[in-house]
Amino acid sequence: MTSLAHTTDDARWMGEALALAERSRGQTAPNPNVGCVIVATGDRVVGRGWTQPGGRPHAEAMALAEAGEAARGATLYVTLEPCAHVSPRGPACADLIVAAQPARVVVALTDPDPRTNGLGIDRLRAAGIVVEEGVCTDDARRSMAGFLTRLRLGRPHVTLKLATSLDGRIALPSGESRWITGPEARADVHRERARHEAILVGRGTYDADAPRLDVRLPGLEHLSPRRLLLTRGPAPEGWEALQDLAELGALTGVDHLLVEGGAGAAAAFLAADLVDRLLFHRAPILIGAGKSAVGDIGLTSLEAAHGRWKLHESRSLGSDRLEVYERERD
Repeated sequence: MTSLAHTTDDARWMGEALALAERSRGQTAPNPNVGCVIVATGDRVVGRGWTQPGGRPHAEAMALAEAGEAARGATLYVTLEPCAHVSPRGPACADLIVAAQPARVVVALTDPDPRTNGLGIDRLRAAGIVVEEGVCTDDARRSMAGFLTRLRLGRPHVTLKLATSLDGRIALPSGESRWITGPEARADVHRERARHEAILVGRGTYDADAPRLDVRLPGLEHLSPRRLLLTRGPAPEGWEALQDLAELGALTGVDHLLVEGGAGAAAAFLAADLVDRLLFHRAPILIGAGKSAVGDIGLTSLEAAHGRWKLHESRSLGSDRLEVYERERD
């Protein structure tokens, strides 16, 4: 049950925990990327943690190790319910918190993993720790979209990136496409790549552009994702072939997939209703005749096109405009 005792400070500190969680997004599969902040009396932060690459240590374990005895009587903020199951790789975070004895734990989101799913919160309350739920829940869902999508739908969370002119073109009739968007938008794409375990293009894009699909931002080069090629044939060296979209759920270690093109791959994912998030980079140029951003997605009526996408964010990137849409699902 969501408490009514949330304060402005709760949202503030949960925001800090969510920011920490973003440090490991795209690096923790199959574990969720969680953030944790421990705050003692006087708004003194005594512990910070985020899920480490590979999934361990968990955020709570890292924050508690930093806080030590200062965790006793403090408030612990965590973006996901502390796990209740013991793993060969480490103890249950709920048990670690009980041993540390904070006075209060604030949780953004209940863990839907059946091994926890409320059991962690129950264990904390049984130990006399006050637990507040439901702070920044929507933000936590977005932060852990990969983990949650994998549990709910059995596949990675899919982001489709499109970079187009105002009239929806991705290239001239000749195929020339470098560059439609400016350097700020391209840098944003590299940041997105660093937050995904894998990135995918279709065979046509590979043959036409030979894309590198790596991360070329200073200090983030090591976060370049696995490269997938949507193709019926073998993949070139350094790439992995995805023969069919039905194989998407079988990708191991991939909870976030970024689809970068081209029009055929974009259409295939949209037609199969496999896109959860849409990044629309729009440049202030007109091309006219040229290559469309998306091929046929199988719509038979305009009515079927409505009600699918909700605008989440819109901002300027240099002279370009980024719009982020989320798929509306039940």
